[in-house]
Amino acid sequence: MDEEAQRNVSRLVSQAGQMLLQHGAESRLVSDICCRLGEALGLDSVEISLSASSMVITTIRDDHCITTARRCPDRGINMRVITEIQRILIMTEKHLLDKDGVKTRLNRISPQRYNRWLVAVVIGFSCASFSRLSGGDWSVFALTFVASFIGMVVRQEIGHRQFNPLLNFGVTAFVTTLVSSIGAMMSIGNQPYLAMASSVLMLVPGFPLINAVSDMVKGYVNMGIARWVMASLLTLATSLGIVGAMNVTGIWGWL
Repeated sequence: MDEEAQRNVSRLVSQAGQMLLQHGAESRLVSDICCRLGEALGLDSVEISLSASSMVITTIRDDHCITTARRCPDRGINMRVITEIQRILIMTEKHLLDKDGVKTRLNRISPQRYNRWLVAVVIGFSCASFSRLSGGDWSVFALTFVASFIGMVVRQEIGHRQFNPLLNFGVTAFVTTLVSSIGAMMSIGNQPYLAMASSVLMLVPGFPLINAVSDMVKGYVNMGIARWVMASLLTLATSLGIVGAMNVTGIWGWL
């Protein structure tokens, strides 16, 4: 393998790692896939250093090193991208793909998403189901559905306009709590405060928190701390939005 070929393989490895990190893969998975992909394409080894928003990769072949750095801005959690890259890795290790095949398939990957209205409806039903399981009647169920549906639409609109995620979570929590507090003001259902508590459950940053713990347990302490801090900030923004809405309405019952 000459220098130009090593450089091309380095670009493919860094592209795969960048896409994985951008779409929510845990650090151990990013490191393993990059190393295995590089070795499957003929490199001796791949060394990788990860941070919250960037990565540095060094590829080694016959004692010749090439180092590249990539920015990895968050693109949102998307497991389709991660599973597609895993398929590419497996096919490469089985010698079903060469460098050109890997490049073509990587460029073909797109973070396809579900229909936004379908997502909003499903989120509404999931939050409403929590209120029902907690003892709310069907009036509380309906109110929770409406509040979380409206909140999810607001969240999608703000996200589509590329606003800061902290602002997104704060505004979404504010609007959702504002809508759900109507039940407490008008005494809708047997436990109207359940709607206020259940409708904002869609804002719990479960995936980032799980990745944070997983990273720290598996030795990627810096990445784990960075993800934990981001998840904590999202939780804080959500709390500020909820408290702000309660200040407006004067409804504090479930706190």
